[in-house]
Amino acid sequence: MTAGGPSDMFEAIYAGAEGGAATPPWDYGGPRPQLVEWAETRELAGDGREALVVGCGYGADAEFLALRGFRTTAFDFAPTAIAGARRKHPATGVTYLVADVLDLPREWEGRFDLVVESLTVQSMPPAQHSVAARSIAALVAPEGTLLVLATAREEGSEVTGPPWPLTRAEVEMFANSDLVLRQLERIDGGAWWRAELSREGAGPN
Repeated sequence: MTAGGPSDMFEAIYAGAEGGAATPPWDYGGPRPQLVEWAETRELAGDGREALVVGCGYGADAEFLALRGFRTTAFDFAPTAIAGARRKHPATGVTYLVADVLDLPREWEGRFDLVVESLTVQSMPPAQHSVAARSIAALVAPEGTLLVLATAREEGSEVTGPPWPLTRAEVEMFANSDLVLRQLERIDGGAWWRAELSREGAGPN
Protein backbone atom coordinates (compact mmCIF):
# COMPACT_ATOMS: atom_id res chain seq x y z
CA MET A 1 0.00 0.00 0.00
CA THR A 2 1.19 3.52 -0.68
CA ALA A 3 1.65 6.16 1.99
CA GLY A 4 -1.56 8.02 2.60
CA GLY A 5 -3.55 5.12 1.14
CA PRO A 6 -6.02 2.74 2.75
CA SER A 7 -3.42 1.15 5.02
CA ASP A 8 -2.70 4.50 6.66
CA MET A 9 -6.39 5.33 6.92
CA PHE A 10 -7.31 2.04 8.58
CA GLU A 11 -4.31 2.18 10.89
CA ALA A 12 -5.52 5.62 11.99
CA ILE A 13 -9.04 4.29 12.62
CA TYR A 14 -7.76 1.41 14.74
CA ALA A 15 -5.36 3.71 16.58
CA GLY A 16 -8.25 6.05 17.31
CA ALA A 17 -10.34 3.17 18.63
CA GLU A 18 -7.50 2.13 20.91
CA GLY A 19 -7.39 5.71 22.17
CA GLY A 20 -11.08 5.71 23.06
CA ALA A 21 -12.71 6.76 19.79
CA ALA A 22 -15.52 4.79 18.15
CA THR A 23 -15.02 1.14 17.29
CA PRO A 24 -14.29 0.65 13.56
CA PRO A 25 -17.68 0.57 11.79
CA TRP A 26 -16.97 -2.79 10.15
CA ASP A 27 -16.17 -4.46 13.47
CA TYR A 28 -19.17 -6.63 14.29
CA GLY A 29 -18.01 -7.52 17.80
CA GLY A 30 -18.10 -11.23 16.95
CA PRO A 31 -17.70 -13.50 13.94
CA ARG A 32 -19.43 -12.19 10.83
CA PRO A 33 -22.97 -13.67 10.68
CA GLN A 34 -22.61 -14.41 6.97
CA LEU A 35 -19.60 -16.60 7.79
CA VAL A 36 -21.27 -18.29 10.76
CA GLU A 37 -24.35 -19.19 8.70
CA TRP A 38 -22.21 -20.62 5.90
CA ALA A 39 -20.15 -22.69 8.33
CA GLU A 40 -23.13 -24.02 10.25
CA THR A 41 -25.02 -24.95 7.08
CA ARG A 42 -22.04 -27.04 5.98
CA GLU A 43 -21.26 -28.39 9.46
CA LEU A 44 -17.78 -27.05 8.82
CA ALA A 45 -14.99 -28.87 10.66
CA GLY A 46 -11.32 -28.00 10.29
CA ASP A 47 -9.84 -31.31 11.47
CA GLY A 48 -6.43 -29.69 11.74
CA ARG A 49 -6.40 -28.22 8.24
CA GLU A 50 -5.06 -24.73 7.58
CA ALA A 51 -7.23 -21.62 7.30
CA LEU A 52 -6.37 -18.00 6.55
CA VAL A 53 -8.44 -14.91 7.34
CA VAL A 54 -7.73 -11.90 5.12
CA GLY A 55 -7.99 -8.46 6.74
CA CYS A 56 -8.78 -9.99 10.12
CA GLY A 57 -9.20 -6.85 12.21
CA TYR A 58 -9.60 -7.82 15.86
CA GLY A 59 -9.76 -11.51 14.99
CA ALA A 60 -13.35 -12.61 15.62
CA ASP A 61 -13.61 -14.58 12.36
CA ALA A 62 -10.19 -16.15 12.92
CA GLU A 63 -11.10 -17.27 16.44
CA PHE A 64 -14.35 -18.73 15.11
CA LEU A 65 -12.46 -20.87 12.60
CA ALA A 66 -9.94 -21.94 15.22
CA LEU A 67 -12.80 -23.15 17.43
CA ARG A 68 -13.99 -25.22 14.48
CA GLY A 69 -10.70 -27.04 14.35
CA PHE A 70 -8.64 -25.12 11.82
CA ARG A 71 -5.00 -24.21 12.31
CA THR A 72 -5.63 -20.57 11.61
CA THR A 73 -3.47 -17.71 10.39
CA ALA A 74 -4.90 -14.20 10.19
CA PHE A 75 -3.44 -10.98 8.89
CA ASP A 76 -4.24 -7.30 8.60
CA PHE A 77 -2.27 -4.41 7.16
CA ALA A 78 -3.02 -2.27 10.25
CA PRO A 79 -0.45 -3.08 12.96
CA THR A 80 -2.74 -1.69 15.65
CA ALA A 81 -5.47 -4.13 14.60
CA ILE A 82 -3.08 -7.05 14.99
CA ALA A 83 -1.88 -5.79 18.37
CA GLY A 84 -5.53 -5.47 19.42
CA ALA A 85 -6.34 -9.00 18.23
CA ARG A 86 -3.47 -10.45 20.22
CA ARG A 87 -4.56 -8.50 23.30
CA LYS A 88 -8.22 -9.48 22.98
CA HIS A 89 -7.37 -13.17 22.59
CA PRO A 90 -4.37 -13.76 24.90
CA ALA A 91 -4.76 -17.55 24.95
CA THR A 92 -5.33 -17.86 21.21
CA GLY A 93 -3.95 -20.55 18.96
CA VAL A 94 -4.33 -18.22 15.96
CA THR A 95 -1.18 -16.83 14.35
CA TYR A 96 -1.75 -13.08 13.90
CA LEU A 97 0.51 -11.24 11.45
CA VAL A 98 0.85 -7.85 9.81
CA ALA A 99 0.81 -8.24 6.03
CA ASP A 100 -0.25 -6.41 2.87
CA VAL A 101 -2.73 -8.20 0.60
CA LEU A 102 -0.85 -6.80 -2.42
CA ASP A 103 2.50 -8.17 -1.22
CA LEU A 104 1.91 -11.46 0.57
CA PRO A 105 4.61 -14.02 1.44
CA ARG A 106 5.35 -16.36 -1.45
CA GLU A 107 5.29 -19.34 0.88
CA TRP A 108 1.57 -18.73 1.42
CA GLU A 109 0.70 -19.47 -2.22
CA GLY A 110 -1.35 -22.66 -2.53
CA ARG A 111 -1.09 -23.36 1.20
CA PHE A 112 -4.51 -22.84 2.80
CA ASP A 113 -7.42 -25.26 2.79
CA LEU A 114 -9.83 -22.45 3.62
CA VAL A 115 -9.37 -18.74 2.87
CA VAL A 116 -11.92 -16.24 4.16
CA GLU A 117 -12.01 -12.79 2.58
CA SER A 118 -14.56 -10.49 4.22
CA LEU A 119 -14.79 -6.81 3.20
CA THR A 120 -11.06 -6.36 2.55
CA VAL A 121 -10.98 -5.93 -1.23
CA GLN A 122 -13.85 -3.46 -1.14
CA SER A 123 -11.88 -1.31 1.31
CA MET A 124 -9.28 -0.75 -1.41
CA PRO A 125 -9.52 1.60 -4.41
CA PRO A 126 -11.27 -0.06 -7.39
CA ALA A 127 -8.07 0.03 -9.45
CA GLN A 128 -6.58 -2.46 -6.98
CA HIS A 129 -9.53 -4.87 -6.84
CA SER A 130 -8.41 -7.24 -9.59
CA VAL A 131 -4.83 -7.44 -8.29
CA ALA A 132 -6.03 -8.07 -4.73
CA ALA A 133 -8.49 -10.73 -5.92
CA ARG A 134 -5.71 -12.59 -7.77
CA SER A 135 -3.42 -12.34 -4.76
CA ILE A 136 -6.08 -13.83 -2.47
CA ALA A 137 -7.07 -16.54 -4.95
CA ALA A 138 -3.44 -17.71 -5.17
CA LEU A 139 -3.48 -18.67 -1.47
CA VAL A 140 -5.98 -21.51 -1.88
CA ALA A 141 -4.56 -25.03 -1.65
CA PRO A 142 -5.51 -27.89 -3.98
CA GLU A 143 -9.04 -28.99 -3.05
CA GLY A 144 -9.28 -25.85 -0.88
CA THR A 145 -12.06 -23.30 -0.61
CA LEU A 146 -12.22 -19.53 -0.84
CA LEU A 147 -15.17 -17.78 0.80
CA VAL A 148 -15.72 -14.17 -0.29
CA LEU A 149 -18.06 -11.87 1.65
CA ALA A 150 -18.68 -8.36 0.32
CA THR A 151 -21.36 -5.74 0.21
CA ALA A 152 -22.94 -5.47 -3.21
CA ARG A 153 -23.49 -2.80 -5.81
CA GLU A 154 -24.95 -2.89 -9.30
CA GLU A 155 -22.87 -2.75 -12.46
CA GLY A 156 -22.40 0.82 -13.63
CA SER A 157 -23.45 2.41 -10.35
CA GLU A 158 -21.27 5.18 -8.99
CA VAL A 159 -19.89 5.05 -5.47
CA THR A 160 -17.51 7.29 -3.58
CA GLY A 161 -15.54 5.18 -1.15
CA PRO A 162 -14.16 3.79 0.89
CA PRO A 163 -15.71 1.33 0.93
CA TRP A 164 -16.26 0.48 -2.71
CA PRO A 165 -18.82 -2.39 -2.66
CA LEU A 166 -18.24 -5.05 -5.30
CA THR A 167 -20.16 -5.67 -8.47
CA ARG A 168 -20.92 -9.21 -9.59
CA ALA A 169 -18.13 -8.97 -12.15
CA GLU A 170 -15.66 -8.00 -9.43
CA VAL A 171 -16.66 -10.99 -7.30
CA GLU A 172 -16.22 -13.22 -10.32
CA MET A 173 -12.63 -11.92 -10.67
CA PHE A 174 -11.58 -14.22 -7.82
CA ALA A 175 -12.12 -17.20 -10.12
CA ASN A 176 -9.41 -18.35 -12.51
CA SER A 177 -8.55 -21.39 -14.59
CA ASP A 178 -8.43 -23.80 -11.65
CA LEU A 179 -10.27 -21.87 -8.92
CA VAL A 180 -13.90 -22.38 -9.81
CA LEU A 181 -16.86 -20.29 -8.65
CA ARG A 182 -19.17 -22.94 -7.15
CA GLN A 183 -21.84 -20.70 -5.63
CA LEU A 184 -22.63 -17.00 -5.73
CA GLU A 185 -25.47 -15.77 -3.52
CA ARG A 186 -27.05 -12.36 -3.07
CA ILE A 187 -27.98 -12.42 0.63
CA ASP A 188 -29.30 -10.16 3.38
CA GLY A 189 -31.95 -8.62 1.18
CA GLY A 190 -29.52 -8.28 -1.69
CA ALA A 191 -27.08 -6.14 0.30
CA TRP A 192 -24.28 -8.74 0.38
CA TRP A 193 -22.50 -11.17 -1.89
CA ARG A 194 -21.42 -14.54 -0.57
CA ALA A 195 -19.27 -16.48 -3.01
CA GLU A 196 -17.78 -19.93 -2.58
CA LEU A 197 -14.93 -20.97 -4.84
CA SER A 198 -12.92 -24.19 -4.81
CA ARG A 199 -9.76 -25.51 -6.42
CA GLU A 200 -9.76 -28.98 -8.00
CA GLY A 201 -12.74 -30.40 -6.14
CA ALA A 202 -14.93 -29.78 -3.14
CA GLY A 203 -13.75 -27.67 -0.22
CA PRO A 204 -13.79 -28.35 3.55
CA ASN A 205 -16.87 -29.91 5.03
